[in-house]
Amino acid sequence: MRTSTFLIPAMDCPAEESLIRRRLGSVPGVQELRFDLFGRRLWVVHDHADDASIVAALADIGMTPSAPAPSQPPTGESCESCASGGEVSRATPRESTPWWRRHALFALSGVLAAGAETLYFTGVKETSPVIIAMAVVSILLGGLPTLKKGWIALKTFTLNINFLMTVAVIGGAFIGAWPEISLVTFLFALAELIEAKALDRARNAVMGLMAMAPDEASVKQPDGAWKVTPASEVAVGAVVQVKPGERLALDGVVVAGESSVNQAPVTGESVPADKKPGDKVFAGTINESGVLEFKTTGGKDQTTLAKIIRTVQEAQGSRAPTQRFVDSFARVYTPIVCVVAVLVAVVPWLAFGQTFYPWLYKALVLLVIACPCALVISTPVTVVSGLTAAARRGILIKGGVHLENGRKLKVVALDKTGTITEGKPRVTDVQPVGRASKDEVLRIAASLDALSQHPVAIAVVAAWNGERASVEAFKSLTGRGVEGRIDGAAYFVGNHRLAEERGVCSPEVEATLGQFEAQGKTAIVVASASAVLGIIAVSDTPRASSVEAIRSLHELGIKTLMLSGDNQTTASAIAKAVGIDEARGGMLPEDKLAEIERLTKEHGDAIGMVGDGVNDAPALAKSTIGFAMGAAGTDTALETADVALMQDDLRGVPEFVLHSRRTGAILAQNIGFAIGIKVVFFGLALGGVATMWMAVVADVGASLLVVGNGLRTLRPTPKDA
Repeated sequence: MRTSTFLIPAMDCPAEESLIRRRLGSVPGVQELRFDLFGRRLWVVHDHADDASIVAALADIGMTPSAPAPSQPPTGESCESCASGGEVSRATPRESTPWWRRHALFALSGVLAAGAETLYFTGVKETSPVIIAMAVVSILLGGLPTLKKGWIALKTFTLNINFLMTVAVIGGAFIGAWPEISLVTFLFALAELIEAKALDRARNAVMGLMAMAPDEASVKQPDGAWKVTPASEVAVGAVVQVKPGERLALDGVVVAGESSVNQAPVTGESVPADKKPGDKVFAGTINESGVLEFKTTGGKDQTTLAKIIRTVQEAQGSRAPTQRFVDSFARVYTPIVCVVAVLVAVVPWLAFGQTFYPWLYKALVLLVIACPCALVISTPVTVVSGLTAAARRGILIKGGVHLENGRKLKVVALDKTGTITEGKPRVTDVQPVGRASKDEVLRIAASLDALSQHPVAIAVVAAWNGERASVEAFKSLTGRGVEGRIDGAAYFVGNHRLAEERGVCSPEVEATLGQFEAQGKTAIVVASASAVLGIIAVSDTPRASSVEAIRSLHELGIKTLMLSGDNQTTASAIAKAVGIDEARGGMLPEDKLAEIERLTKEHGDAIGMVGDGVNDAPALAKSTIGFAMGAAGTDTALETADVALMQDDLRGVPEFVLHSRRTGAILAQNIGFAIGIKVVFFGLALGGVATMWMAVVADVGASLLVVGNGLRTLRPTPKDA
């Protein structure tokens, strides 16, 4: 199987997508089609040796691809030009004719259509040679692209707006309504032009993300000199210099210099972050003060920004629930209305002997009104705008389905360490038990924990300044602790639960553990195979933003629940400090998964889970929406979560819910308006009040209004401002 990528300049809306699906669906060997309407890209999975037959099939329906695009499979494999804003994504040429000539010819089309209509109103017959000539020239100058598409739709019997408009023009010519069909054709072409400009705004929102990373970087040469090099050619591990006011072209780790960096393009943070040697930096961010030198950690197509762009682009291809409903509705609705239009034209004439032409005219008006263009286009515009707006604020949503489902959340479960707390614990107490000394307890604990990446283990290692012992037979006990052999003796370091499982808890140990846990500290036990050597207390303070985030969730009517691997006492203390409704302590990954399953049975698909994207992976996957905290630079979190919060700020969760509710409200408004305008004009058409040009203005006017309304999601909410 091969995956070929095509850039199709003429592919703008779901009408073209439907046409392409119908045509390529009949080509042998084509297995799968994926569309990015806003990037005008098509991915075709097929077993052909080359693309010739696919290109020919696309050309048959007027969807000829432009210059071949580099392959970017739907799985999200790297594609530098797609991810970084290269020619593939930007190229949108439609005509080789100079723009001024096209506009002049289009303006002449409007003048001739208006002139024909004016002559008709002054008393000249619709079928006079002068009016017919003016109308025909107007149609050819302004409406030829529509008629070409309409002819293709007629040949393939694809019921789209071009099909309906072409039938209306042919029918209008048949009854001699030349002034009106020329004006209708011009108005439709004008509205299409305006609509394309409106859609370009949604398209350019994604392009704006692409433009954040510069195309060049200043790279250190072997002789110490600096050379400006295309970012796509910079090797991994190269040292890059960025001066104050410049954007970073690549991701990396600072090796020299100190500065503050505006990370808003990636994380949405409003306050610049201080950077020093050892800190991560991201492409697209802005260096604000000192000169920084950093070592690159990936190519241009592997940056965090490139991954964000790819995620947004791929999310556009996944249909949100509302969009799936609208598409299904349109597939049924349009043929039904076409049948109704035929009945309106022939039944009064055949069954009741009424004059044919007036009823044929009403049927043509119905056909023009029938197109569900406003309805179909309202959802993708709104969803893509919503996805892009969220990405700008550091909230990366992995698809329209999650954007829509966010407004349904009733319960949000949260991990403790690194989510509610800072995730940077420190040792506060070392309490020996029996004859062991503090140094011995800490040395054994640090030696074992040095092989673990858990935040508590890192804190223990940081607290020991001496030499660590050699560890053999090391084993990580998920959700409990670690164990191993030091100098031939077996030891373990773990939580209260592990100590109880190993049967080493005494009244003295229980009392000490209870004392530390009551203070909201995490207590870990250091023990041999038969006795406890000591207890270490670690404190991880809640984030300053956690209280505000939990309060905001409660204001939205969402219940909160902490799921922590820490003991129940500590979990309850932290939960009380930040205002969380309930806390569950001593939970292993499988326990968290079971709790999410229980909540799902109780509340349905309305459960959110917030974690680090690694240890909480099962619970994140099972929840309706999984949120990964601090996903910037963390591949696993970025790829596994439904929603990735690029900065370590829990306030992104209520912000996402608000954004989802706002987007859902706009979707409902658009659907209601699009259907409502159809109902009104159906009545006017059957009553003989509506004309074809009024139908065109109503239909395309509705499209423009729903597009404009959908683009409101790009603007910040009053609370954001």
